[in-house]
Amino acid sequence: MRLAAMLSVWASALRVHQWLKNILIFLPVLTAHRLNDPLAMTQAAVAFVSMACCASAVYLINDLLDRKADREHFRKRLRPLAANALSDRSALFAIAALVVLSLVFAIALPRAFLLNLGIYFALTTLYSLVLKRIVLLDVLMLAVFYTLRITAGAAATSIEPSFWLLAFSLFLFFSLALMKRYNELKQLLDSGNPLPLRRGYRADDLDTLSGFGSGTACMSVLVLALYIDSEAVLALYSRPMILWLLCPLLLLMLTRLWLLARRGELHEDPVVFAMLDRTGQFYALIGALLLGLAV
Repeated sequence: MRLAAMLSVWASALRVHQWLKNILIFLPVLTAHRLNDPLAMTQAAVAFVSMACCASAVYLINDLLDRKADREHFRKRLRPLAANALSDRSALFAIAALVVLSLVFAIALPRAFLLNLGIYFALTTLYSLVLKRIVLLDVLMLAVFYTLRITAGAAATSIEPSFWLLAFSLFLFFSLALMKRYNELKQLLDSGNPLPLRRGYRADDLDTLSGFGSGTACMSVLVLALYIDSEAVLALYSRPMILWLLCPLLLLMLTRLWLLARRGELHEDPVVFAMLDRTGQFYALIGALLLGLAV
């Protein structure tokens, strides 16, 4: 196998594009206004690498466990292990190497990060083994995994995570996790493929998932509004009124994502889609400008 092809196979197996989600590790540094703190930024960067290695190890574990079922899926059959582009032995070796690398980077950080990393690895592995087959608990766990990235960033930098940030994260990512599951089921139905029985979802669950997801999306905007109206904002922002513009911006972004999901025009993972989508990037830029003006 040529080098370029081999690198492509490994990039796919390790889900390198999913490393974008670990940007959430920098969120506590951002919300604490410590982006100009070299130590905090270095610690967050080390935590990013550690979490990326850990997540890739879990993805390989998941693909090893699911390779037979993935071969029957119209899209997942292209995954390296399911397509026999990568051997089980190579995957097992990579898992061990990634776990060791993750621990090497984690040891350089406060112990609280190592604990957070251990919880993340244990829960994501348990998710691959059991939890992803339990209706609704599967999407709740996905929201928890996103929130654990934020608490990992807080632990790595010794920044106390805000109640508002954690509440906002849970509602926001629960909505996006529901969107991910909704999109997966819709794509299967639209392509004429049967729904996986072991996941427990049915065709008539689509509207229910959409309703839950739209509701929790609005709740995340409500939490943001309550935070902007709280005394905590006054200590960090000199012009907090500008932050109110974030509420309609976030509402627009989330309703657009749900509209695209309902139309069947959304990437399988809405978080990655939002980060790579030009419109999503534009919204993020406007949000960053508003935060800068409010400081």
